[in-house]
Amino acid sequence: MNKNMEEHYRSPREFDFSGIKPEEAIITTDNVQAWFHKTIALKGISLPIARGKVTAIIGPSGCGKSTFIRTLNRMHEVVPGAGLRGRVLFEGQDIYSPEVNPIVVRKKIGMVFQKPNPFPMMSIRQNVASGFLLQGIRSDHLDEKVEYYLRQAALWDEVKDDLGKPGSSLSGGQQQRLCIARALAIEPSVLLMDEPCSALDPIATARIEDLIHSLRGRYTIVIVTHNMQQAARVADYTAFFYLGEVIEYNRTDTLFKNPANKQTEDYITGRFG
Repeated sequence: MNKNMEEHYRSPREFDFSGIKPEEAIITTDNVQAWFHKTIALKGISLPIARGKVTAIIGPSGCGKSTFIRTLNRMHEVVPGAGLRGRVLFEGQDIYSPEVNPIVVRKKIGMVFQKPNPFPMMSIRQNVASGFLLQGIRSDHLDEKVEYYLRQAALWDEVKDDLGKPGSSLSGGQQQRLCIARALAIEPSVLLMDEPCSALDPIATARIEDLIHSLRGRYTIVIVTHNMQQAARVADYTAFFYLGEVIEYNRTDTLFKNPANKQTEDYITGRFG
């Protein structure tokens, strides 16, 4: 990062009213600053992510939401021209330390993308099995494992008689749940979701939200969403991002019912964004 870019960064300010104790956080970001070429995306984000809880990231387009969650499992660095400084601590270890293998990080911190992306040349069964087969795990109980993760993703009853069909033959909502099953098969501790319902109809969206509720506690989930009602429905904690900064971070019910910041109030009441 050159000197001119560095001048645009601001010192982190106090914005965390969540009450999350250090020992309750599975991930903690420490002054994370990110950019693409000369475009600054994050201006110093310091947040704890509570273990076993659902955290929503809200804010208008271009505010750094997706960039932020991609820094949490080192997906940001694969984008040409991307840069980062600061620390991301997972279970107390900085995932950007030179000795840390990013592939290992992404096994522990999985991601589901905005657009469902089942492997097009693979069947439903193969899509789920790919998670542990790519890790070199050869199981004598492959079918049982496939069933287990499809049940985890609330998809088994809909596809159990069609496991040999291409994953791409499913509806959009089913494809997204298949991608979630595939992500869970890697057995991550954290699941990142980048607007997982943006391309889905209301019925499919409701199923994904029900799934998030069912996974709470067993997994830590961080979800980026433009839908504030969705954040209110599924999240234990919510962070409001604006122009690369966190404006407010608190328990979801508190942030929506009694925001501490005027910008937050204006955004959630529709005055801007």
